[in-house]
Amino acid sequence: MKNWFRSNRQHLLIISIFIALCFLYFSPAIQGKVLYQSDIMEAKAQSREIMEVKAATGHGPLWTNSMYGGMPAFQIWAKYPGNMLTYVIGFIKTVFPDPIDTILSFLLGSYFLLNVLKMKPWIAAAGAVAFSFSSYNFIYILAGHSNHAMAMAVFAPILGSILLTLRGGKYLLRGAVLTAFFLALEIRTNHIQMTYYLFMILILFIIIEGYHAISSKQSKPFFTALAYLSAASALALTINAGSLWSTWEYGQESIRGKANLTRSNTEANSGLQRGYAYQYSQGVGEIATFLVPNLYGGASSDRFPEGKSQVEDNLLKAGVPEAQTQGLLAQLDQQGILRPYWGDKPSTAGSWYFGAIVMFLFALGLFIIKTRFKWWILSASFLFIFLSFGKNFPLVSDLFFDHFPMYNKFRSVDFALAVPAFLIPLLAFLALNELITQKDIRKDLSKRLMQSFYITAGFLMIILIFPTLIFDFKASYHAEVMVQIAKTYDISISNLISNGLVADRISLARTDALRSLIFILIAFAVIWFMIKSKIKTETAVLIIGVAILMDMWGVDRRYLNNTNFYDKDQLAQSFQPSKADQQIMADPALDYRVLDLSKSDPFFDAAPSYFHKSVGGRHSARLRRYDELITAQFNGKLNEPVLDMLNTKYFIVPDSVAGQLKPVLRTSALGNAWFVHNVKYVEGADAEMNAITSFHPKDTAIVQNDFAALVGKLPLNADTTASIELLKYHPDNLLYKYKNSENAVAVFAEIWYDKGWNAYLDGIKVPYFRANYILRALKLPAGEHEIAFKFEPKSYLIGDKISLFASLALVITGVFAFYKRRKQIVK
Repeated sequence: MKNWFRSNRQHLLIISIFIALCFLYFSPAIQGKVLYQSDIMEAKAQSREIMEVKAATGHGPLWTNSMYGGMPAFQIWAKYPGNMLTYVIGFIKTVFPDPIDTILSFLLGSYFLLNVLKMKPWIAAAGAVAFSFSSYNFIYILAGHSNHAMAMAVFAPILGSILLTLRGGKYLLRGAVLTAFFLALEIRTNHIQMTYYLFMILILFIIIEGYHAISSKQSKPFFTALAYLSAASALALTINAGSLWSTWEYGQESIRGKANLTRSNTEANSGLQRGYAYQYSQGVGEIATFLVPNLYGGASSDRFPEGKSQVEDNLLKAGVPEAQTQGLLAQLDQQGILRPYWGDKPSTAGSWYFGAIVMFLFALGLFIIKTRFKWWILSASFLFIFLSFGKNFPLVSDLFFDHFPMYNKFRSVDFALAVPAFLIPLLAFLALNELITQKDIRKDLSKRLMQSFYITAGFLMIILIFPTLIFDFKASYHAEVMVQIAKTYDISISNLISNGLVADRISLARTDALRSLIFILIAFAVIWFMIKSKIKTETAVLIIGVAILMDMWGVDRRYLNNTNFYDKDQLAQSFQPSKADQQIMADPALDYRVLDLSKSDPFFDAAPSYFHKSVGGRHSARLRRYDELITAQFNGKLNEPVLDMLNTKYFIVPDSVAGQLKPVLRTSALGNAWFVHNVKYVEGADAEMNAITSFHPKDTAIVQNDFAALVGKLPLNADTTASIELLKYHPDNLLYKYKNSENAVAVFAEIWYDKGWNAYLDGIKVPYFRANYILRALKLPAGEHEIAFKFEPKSYLIGDKISLFASLALVITGVFAFYKRRKQIVK
């Protein structure tokens, strides 16, 4: 043990420094404060019912009725107890408070990869800092995209494990076990889009490696390693059988699946609509923020420093009275016209900044790295940069969206920049490592170093001296807005505002361009003196590492800093019930729904779900059928009969007199279930949707012809004394009792999802069918009986058992690999 500590003391020291950096950056977390993350707060609202049931019973439900009338809980919260990675993630989060766990995972994972690439520990440490402190890692954390960030953090150790496996020999089994473990961890983070991107670049990597192995007549060891990697991948997928199966099954019914209604000829019948998927397309010129963070103005919520506005100076110098100037500025600011951000995205939380020194070293790597690894990094990086452009470069994006399997299931195409954010620092530090370890190339390096400096510093000098030579610093809507201002005031005012706004944006860009230039000059000087043997290698690495940390730290603090942390009590107050909420929650009924019309878009807001079972909500994977219902029946006007059949018992509306919110009781809501007197058959989803646009759901059920056999003989006999009521409510288990002297059809105000919901009549499973496009219905025999709807998805229940067996297989294989390695050491 003493020898082990001695041989690994450098690694242990570096890991200690990583931990210290994380605790220093997120020091409020040590004090028990909590980071305010908008998406996490939204998730709290989405999962409130799930967490309440879990606290009461010890088990989280697999279905929740808290939003969109009801949906599976798989994409909100689910434990998957059979998956060993559930406990690994839980352990990490227990030991290291959020978000320290995420950034530490970035640091340790990338450090592992760079060590596998045989970099010296301190070079690997500097590279880990460069990769981990990339701006969007922190932006994703701040936004609450914790799964997204953790999925990106696992990219590096997966690649490192694959490289170990490809080396063969004593690394073969250990590399495969590590590949299975980290790949299983990647999948368990449950951000399928990031995992999909990872698989894309790994397939490209394996193709390149395979071509090299065959051409160099080394095919046998390559295909042996490939067999181990295939087994590792299969095991990782099997470990996540529960989550993958349930996600895939649900995905077919979500907005990422096949459309039920007829689409226009320009849209595919499955997957997301192109406009929705391309909504957050990266601007082509905006990739320059890799080098200059505020070139495009930073975050869309940012504002110019107070008292330093050229717009204000222009107006005052032109003789506009100060009071009028301030009023005009306040109005334009409220409208978002004076914001620094001028890129193509509707909004952004910040810039993709990879670091000035990283980009300088990357440029150097283009010249001095000669291996096939470079060509993989470049091809993958450029492909994903083009994919991130979305609608701004449809030649590539449309090709993948229309023809690449599953690609049209994902939105926010700018997420594709996660790949170059991973690979560009990798090439940068391969270049630095080449400089340090291959001393024989140093004498030929001066020219390459100067070329890299000219490329990066030259670009920065253009921004400093001739900023409008490449960029115009105007948003796409700039001209339209200025025309409106000219109509409201006059053209001279419009020109003053336009010129001042551009000048303000140029000022921001110049400030950051100068900042990046200083860091590049530091790196250039250090490397120059190192290759001239004026500075020791260790000193050079230390200076470059510290400079990278200072550079990245400074930009990251613009987005995520101590002001983003709050006391837990403060965050707990984020969800405070209004008087309207309190009055509605006093209703003793077991189950009913609420539509909060005080929200600007109740169908894109999860907050009401914290207190109520909401007709609205917010989720990027809502059910396709419900989404179609919203679009068709609640677009501009609320369809009251549809609200009635959804058992919408309350509206929440603004009270203009009291200045608060008030509840409105809807006496027309039909309750949890009811018997109908008529069934109207229609052919196809379009006809079904049209039929519910105007109908009487209390008397008539709209049913597709496909379900006619389950309804049986018509007409139905009416029993005016028939009753049906909900006896017990649990999100996964609804128990009803009914009394009817005749056979009849009952419609239930519950969302149709036949991938797990089963109906039981007095304990015997019976078939049910869909009615009114979105609800469940049953043909019930006469008499007094109990009906139960139970959510029992095989994808989760069986899949989790498969996950358990696969997890045990990985543990056993890992123990065997460790034992075998120990035995080799002893020998």
